[in-house]
Amino acid sequence: MPNNPIPILTIAGSDSGGGAGIQEDLKVFTLLGAYGLSVITALTAQNTQGVQGVLATPPEFVAQQLDAVLSDIRPQAIKIGMLANKDIIVAVAEALKRHAFTGILVIDPVMVAKGGHALLEREAVSALIQHLFPLADVITPNVEEASALLEQPIRTPQEAREAALRLKGLLKDAPSPAYRSPLKMVVLKGGHLPEETATDFLCCCNGKLKEYSRPRQNTKNTHGTGCTFSAALTTYLAQGTPVEEAVYSAKLFTDKAICASFPLGAGIGPTNPLYLLDNLKARYEVVEALEQAWRFLQGFECRNMIPEIQTNLGYALPWPEPSWPEGSRDVAAFPGRIVAFERGVARLSSPRFGASSHVARIILTVMHFDRTQRSAMAIRYRPEFLENAKRLNYSMAEFSRLNEPEESKAREGSSLIWGVKEAINSKGSVPDLIYDLGDVGKEPVIRVLGKDPMSVVKKALRIAGLLLKDHE
Repeated sequence: MPNNPIPILTIAGSDSGGGAGIQEDLKVFTLLGAYGLSVITALTAQNTQGVQGVLATPPEFVAQQLDAVLSDIRPQAIKIGMLANKDIIVAVAEALKRHAFTGILVIDPVMVAKGGHALLEREAVSALIQHLFPLADVITPNVEEASALLEQPIRTPQEAREAALRLKGLLKDAPSPAYRSPLKMVVLKGGHLPEETATDFLCCCNGKLKEYSRPRQNTKNTHGTGCTFSAALTTYLAQGTPVEEAVYSAKLFTDKAICASFPLGAGIGPTNPLYLLDNLKARYEVVEALEQAWRFLQGFECRNMIPEIQTNLGYALPWPEPSWPEGSRDVAAFPGRIVAFERGVARLSSPRFGASSHVARIILTVMHFDRTQRSAMAIRYRPEFLENAKRLNYSMAEFSRLNEPEESKAREGSSLIWGVKEAINSKGSVPDLIYDLGDVGKEPVIRVLGKDPMSVVKKALRIAGLLLKDHE
């Protein structure tokens, strides 16, 4: 967490099962580097099998909690979740106006629990639109909540697009107080639509529609998904992230929290935003592994194995099913490449993520076939290197650039993806190395593959005749 984390307030109900509401919001705020504050609007007796009871907080005590926070700490953003009834809605709206709150206000109009239990009285829906929507910057209803707000069914992506525009109209028709300069946007979460992908629909301030799609995760453990998304979105916006990037980042954060969800109890398990801690640990381990392999490589006079185009050494984050790396930003490598220098090699900078799209394309393509093969390095092509590899019983595969389809050549960055796929498919498995004989303007190169950077570097040094197993 930063030295001076941004304070963010959640106004929501307490989930005794720990997977949603106040508990989930505070976890997300903290993990994303904010300082979480809370005003509790209701106590729920619930577990993974459903809600057994709700005890609404007296509206005057909700107001007292808000007065205590807003008169002193002044959060930069507020996320509103479960409000239970009309009187609480009015109390929250009056407190926000009384304290002239000018930060970002995100409303997640929680109405029904995962198991079907009502969390907002039916007559309170109009109060939500009348009293709180005029103050909101962002509302984040799911399909069922949007249907209740608009009093119309939403069954298809097209109906969701139209609903997002109509909801934006509700915000536009309710002018904000003079002290507020709102964003006025809607994110309609489309996860409940019967589609192969989970698509969210953003209607921006100017009425422009943008869609964010992710593969649907094959898990029942999705309790707290809406809270996870809206809390992450609130945090990103409060931290100054541009709107479209904030929605994308919140969607990605939520998707990975769903991927990392786990079974708890006998019903619907929770999302797991704590995956972020594992991710940070894994990122440190990836960079440290690259540093160790670099220090080992430096001990050899290996200039002659470096291609004319120079080389790089990359290492991807581990990604168990069903998640997947998001591209070069999930692969660490050396910025500016590893270059031949005097009798050995030199580097321009320490390894970092997203430093090389070139080596990332190789690794990510390989990982589509075998997720354990997370590292790669290019070395100079020499016939004697291939002979050494044969003696060492390393498996090899080749592709010819002469066979590359024109559509692959025409797309930037596609040649390597095509070549690696071609070589692996022809071999039937991921080999120890993939090589090609080049083409006009393309140097012949051997690409060494492995589970981690040290094994790749040692493999490359053995192929180049610079390392014997007895000397390791």
